[in-house]
Amino acid sequence: MPTLTTYKVKTKGKNLYLRVSKGHFATGRSHSNYFIDVTVQKSRLSEASALAKELAAYYTKNTIVDTILCLDEMQVVGTCLADELTRGDFMNMNAHQTIYIVTPESTSGNQLLFRDSLAPMIEGKHILILAASVNTGYTARAAIEAVNYYGGSVVGIASIFATVDSCMEYPVNSVFNPNDLDNYEMHPSHTCPMCRNGQKIDALVNSFGFSKL
Repeated sequence: MPTLTTYKVKTKGKNLYLRVSKGHFATGRSHSNYFIDVTVQKSRLSEASALAKELAAYYTKNTIVDTILCLDEMQVVGTCLADELTRGDFMNMNAHQTIYIVTPESTSGNQLLFRDSLAPMIEGKHILILAASVNTGYTARAAIEAVNYYGGSVVGIASIFATVDSCMEYPVNSVFNPNDLDNYEMHPSHTCPMCRNGQKIDALVNSFGFSKL
């Protein structure tokens, strides 16, 4: 099985760190000199819980959340986040006084949709969008548009890693950002300086992981 050399960006928090690899990596829309591996954090309960505690701090004081919309296979983190947010007297407006955790479907045109059974968990609800990363913002924008179409209200965007602090004027809160990495770079694929310099791509990456070339 192909592997990449990875190392951990550690923090003071137990079970709270970021696994990264350096090289030349390509997504569908951009190239970066880092591969940020969040596959374990999305699957291991201890790490997902640590992420949820960090993210919950942004919302417990003054944000109403009825539904967490999970992108990028973030359901485990979303469940932990809902657990953190429902401790104590957290505000929500839905009749069941709980938090829904939902995942959209994606059409062949990359539009997001909700089946009739899920749509009531969006319509009239305060929606927190949860993503593995927010870089170009393409997926986050699609989620915002879907929530608006189905009659929900976006209250914010949360992610493990983000290169921006807002998307379509909605705040983006993340556990990690480029300041945690040495000389982090991300470029549109057609203007990538690594490509211009003839540096071969090490792997194709997306929210599921990497495929080494």
